[in-house]
Amino acid sequence: MDPGIPVPPPLYGGHERLVHMFAEEYKRQGHEVSLLAGPGSHIPGECYAFGVNNLERSSAQKSKELLQAWAFLYKRRNDFDLIHNFGRLVYLLPVLNAPVKKIMTYGRPVSTKGIKIVTSLPNRNLIFTACSNYCVSTGNVAGSWKTVYNAIDFSKYRVNARVDHDSPLMFLGRLDKVKGAHTAIKIAKRTANTLWIAGNIPETADNLAYYKQQIEPLIDGKQVIYLGALNDEEKNLYLGQAKALLFPIEWDEPFGMVMVEAMACGTPVIAFNRGSVPEVVNNGITGFIVEDEAQMTNKIPLLKEIDREKCRAAAAQKFNVTKIAARYLSLFDYHD
Repeated sequence: MDPGIPVPPPLYGGHERLVHMFAEEYKRQGHEVSLLAGPGSHIPGECYAFGVNNLERSSAQKSKELLQAWAFLYKRRNDFDLIHNFGRLVYLLPVLNAPVKKIMTYGRPVSTKGIKIVTSLPNRNLIFTACSNYCVSTGNVAGSWKTVYNAIDFSKYRVNARVDHDSPLMFLGRLDKVKGAHTAIKIAKRTANTLWIAGNIPETADNLAYYKQQIEPLIDGKQVIYLGALNDEEKNLYLGQAKALLFPIEWDEPFGMVMVEAMACGTPVIAFNRGSVPEVVNNGITGFIVEDEAQMTNKIPLLKEIDREKCRAAAAQKFNVTKIAARYLSLFDYHD
């Protein structure tokens, strides 16, 4: 796992959360687990720290981290049955043609240049995975590719089987423009609903300007309420009380973990039909897939038709960590 954020993350950090969860699940199934990740990381198994936890670290620092990862993997190349890489593809170079089995996992659109270079080199026992069919399609130019969805531990989420008709709508995610918080606000105002907004305030100049100009002035503490960045317990609390999660994305989302987190609380999702959305949302069961603001607005009165317990059950059948961990292990037949 790349340094930058510890495993597990204190707040934001989708892949870091996944890595910790899979480590716990593999340990529960009786496997020995080791982790190479940033300082302060911990799992139920051996942990090796490298690099620094700083998302703004320099190129020189990243180069130093690459050398550290190479040295670790080359030295330990015969110690593992399986290496599962959630970090940079280039980390795998020292073991690319070693007998150890390797899974390279992507959670965002893939740079095909790196895939072509690596697969042109001598390599053995290497499988590429990505978190949706859409995401696989961005990188599947060479090598062996499989779709393995992201997961959550449903046992850590509480279903709320019933909410009132005047319960709030919710937006949860990074407050970048492509996530569409401005559209969620428009729809809440158009339908006279309260909107809870939760997520990290962006740090990049363009997205911070977007937040300051288009979101912050509309947060009134009454109809539009900003909750801050939420931890897992707070997500349970607020998602469970919301009547729907609005997901009005303006980009091709590779997966959208927040959609599954909402479903785990029984909360249906109304999402724009982009990226992985058709793979995550079961239309009419776990929410609604829509094409534009008008359709999103029109689906809000239909939320009462969604059975919230069935919403959770359908999502758990597809995205629970036990099922997804088994999917990863099945790639190299590690069930025994």
